[in-house]
Amino acid sequence: MLLLLLLAPLFLRPPGAGGAQTPNATSEGCQIIHPPWEGGIRYRGLTRDQVKAINFLPVDYEIEYVCRGEREVVGPKVRKCLANGSWTDMDTPSRCVTRTPHSERRAVYIGALFPMSGGWPGGQACQPAVEMALEDVNSRRDILPDYELKLIHHDSKCDPGQATKYLYELLYNDPIKIILMPGCSSVSTLVAEAARMWNLIVLSYGSSSPALSNRQRFPTFFRTHPSATLHNPTRVKLFEKWGWKKIATIQQTTEVFTSTLDDLEERVKEAGIEITFRQSFFSDPAVPVKNLKRQDARIIVGLFYETEARKVFCEVYKERLFGKKYVWFLIGWYADNWFKIYDPSINCTVDEMTEAVEGHITTEIVMLNPANTRSISNMTSQEFVEKLTKRLKRHPEETGGFQEAPLAYDAIWALALALNKTSGGGGRSGVRLEDFNYNNQTITDQIYRAMNSSSFEGVSGHVVFDASGSRMAWTLIEQLQGGSYKKIGYYDSTKDDLSWSKTDKWIGGSPPADQTLVIKTFRFLSQKLFISVSVLSSLGIVLAVVCLSFNIYNSHVRYIQNSQPNLNNLTAVGCSLALAAVFPLGLDGYHIGRNQFPFVCQARLWLLGLGFSLGYGSMFTKIWWVHTVFTKKEEKKEWRKTLEPWKLYATVGLLVGMDVLTLAIWQIVDPLHRTIETFAKEEPKEDIDVSILPQLEHCSSRKMNTWLGIFYGYKGLLLLLGIFLAYETKSVSTEKINDHRAVGMAIYNVAVLCLITAPVTMILSSQQDAAFAFASLAIVFSSYITLVVLFVPKMRRLITRGEWQSEAQDTMKTGSSTNNNEEEKSRLLEKENRELEKIIAEKEERVSELRHQLQSRQQLRSRRHPPTPPDPSGGLPRGPPEPPDRLSCDGSRVHLLYK
Repeated sequence: MLLLLLLAPLFLRPPGAGGAQTPNATSEGCQIIHPPWEGGIRYRGLTRDQVKAINFLPVDYEIEYVCRGEREVVGPKVRKCLANGSWTDMDTPSRCVTRTPHSERRAVYIGALFPMSGGWPGGQACQPAVEMALEDVNSRRDILPDYELKLIHHDSKCDPGQATKYLYELLYNDPIKIILMPGCSSVSTLVAEAARMWNLIVLSYGSSSPALSNRQRFPTFFRTHPSATLHNPTRVKLFEKWGWKKIATIQQTTEVFTSTLDDLEERVKEAGIEITFRQSFFSDPAVPVKNLKRQDARIIVGLFYETEARKVFCEVYKERLFGKKYVWFLIGWYADNWFKIYDPSINCTVDEMTEAVEGHITTEIVMLNPANTRSISNMTSQEFVEKLTKRLKRHPEETGGFQEAPLAYDAIWALALALNKTSGGGGRSGVRLEDFNYNNQTITDQIYRAMNSSSFEGVSGHVVFDASGSRMAWTLIEQLQGGSYKKIGYYDSTKDDLSWSKTDKWIGGSPPADQTLVIKTFRFLSQKLFISVSVLSSLGIVLAVVCLSFNIYNSHVRYIQNSQPNLNNLTAVGCSLALAAVFPLGLDGYHIGRNQFPFVCQARLWLLGLGFSLGYGSMFTKIWWVHTVFTKKEEKKEWRKTLEPWKLYATVGLLVGMDVLTLAIWQIVDPLHRTIETFAKEEPKEDIDVSILPQLEHCSSRKMNTWLGIFYGYKGLLLLLGIFLAYETKSVSTEKINDHRAVGMAIYNVAVLCLITAPVTMILSSQQDAAFAFASLAIVFSSYITLVVLFVPKMRRLITRGEWQSEAQDTMKTGSSTNNNEEEKSRLLEKENRELEKIIAEKEERVSELRHQLQSRQQLRSRRHPPTPPDPSGGLPRGPPEPPDRLSCDGSRVHLLYK
């Protein structure tokens, strides 16, 4: 009554009320049609009197033909009112005919291979479905009224080797089979390739291998099970829906899965998605699963049969490759409780398997009509499931192939309708099916054409084949929630239409990321260390400025003048530049942006290079010229008396020029730029799905090692040569460069610090704090030592002794001031020696003159006075004293010696 009340407004309208319409159609529904002869129509929910009161029935209303007595309906038994106002299958009449006894019908045999065990035990449900379809077809008098379809089948165990044996038996043993029906893809590949040699049509109910779509290789192959590639558009659609760009795959090494994965790889590439890791296995998935864990796979597509699926997920449980961080995509044609079935090949419990598979997604072809409308067999999809469930010997969830059973049922109907067209049952002149043999290609071609044009409503939905013989269908998307599968959507790849029910549930509350969320963090220099060293560097610069100012202010003082003050000024400037390099050396991404980093890199290079050239180069120049001038041979002593300053400045200029040229070429040819060093990922304790990727900024160039080799090689040789020269001149004393010993000491310290720090800094380059500490403190200490050693003694001497006089003043009062200076003593002694030598020369000349005079007097006297005989008494001769015989010089005094 409720249905009548709802439809009454339509039923009570007079004919033609909707305006000009076709004779049997209006916008309100379909016009009542007449029943066949010797038959009637059953109107659901309406009485005979109610039917007499109406002329139109509403859209989607179904009527059923019935026949009287021993007659049966030939043609469509059920018709449905369509939205356009017409009834379904109006081009095929329905009539009531007398039933033909089975004994008078000729048998047509079907050869079938059902996999009752093995990788996919689909025959457990598909064989009963096929038998049920044969009963329904054979009971119909409008389809193959003169023939009866019979089944001859074997258990292929989903094994090509086993299937080869039974294929031989089917082909070489009577009776002749008009068609072959294999199940598994591996078996179908074998059968379909061989069938062409026997002119046999092959119709599969459970093969999904994409390779079977090759018409050149399998010219007579059809299947009511869509190709496995039909899953791939659905998978790609889901990847895009959840924003996944990286996936991984693991497959069993069979042709069906390899072909499916190849097709998936092409599709994801077109969608901008990457398959980052691809694993395969033959029988043991332990190693591939471990590799997936090692590669941090998150979104994983698994392609394998049901038995291997249990092995895979047992390993998945052991590796903990499940939970809120992972999503598995599996094939949807496993039994609903496949993970609970006892399997002696695995050592995981049911609870462990249940935990491992929770939340995975399955994609499967819509194998049961969701509309639940009546099919060509006059059964709805729900009625089919109930009838098949009663026929099975165990629970459907424990029966392999239960989901594919509607495909097997519709496969028989597709075959029956094709044979009916071929034999003339459809109203056209046909052939005798009993005349078929393996050499009769004519009948095979007619069966092929009839099969290729199939189009009917089955319990699995609308059955139609594409050009490659594959079934076209929707895809069902399910998710395992709480141990049972829940429908979460449908996808129509032909229209790119995703129907989403929003019933998906995630362990973590939302779809996981396709990879570990990597947070890039830069390792910045310790700010406390940077500030501390910067303060030391700033104080060093202040010290350098003080020393420079002191040196310039006292440049007129003789003591300062004798230390080559201009070179010392360059040393102070060089130390200032080197100390200033500490600031850019400590700048990183914490202070500056990536665009400013190249300028900071160049500042580091130029400040350090020029600072070293000026600071160390000026000291090296002093030592070089001291060694050159004061290690000459005795005959070149005149070189010591003059030292031309321009030669010193030219030497420093040469060293600085070489550095400027090298740095300029480096900067132009291969400039420094910002590079990133990446370290191993770190796992934080607070979030297991986030990893930290430490990175460190460096100044580098393409040929960094080459340039460093040139730079360090040249500087290293200069440092070693400086140490050698300082050692060679340690005992030299010169007035022209009076601080060369202090310079030598500074060179020792600078060279040792540089030679140690350079390699250590390169080794510690990945540890920003240690590298900066070594480099910056070496610069600071070497600069401090240089400034203190060169300038502090001069300051102390001038301040404590008050020697502020100029060179002219110093000449007037050399008496007391030079006695305390070793070099001044040496100079005065040398002057005194020269004066003594002059006095001695004059004395010797005077003595020679006195001798000559004495000799002349003696000769004259001897002529005038002959010699007196000696006094016998021994007294002295009388007369005036004799003149001195000779003179003797001793020191600065002259002694007269007498005979």
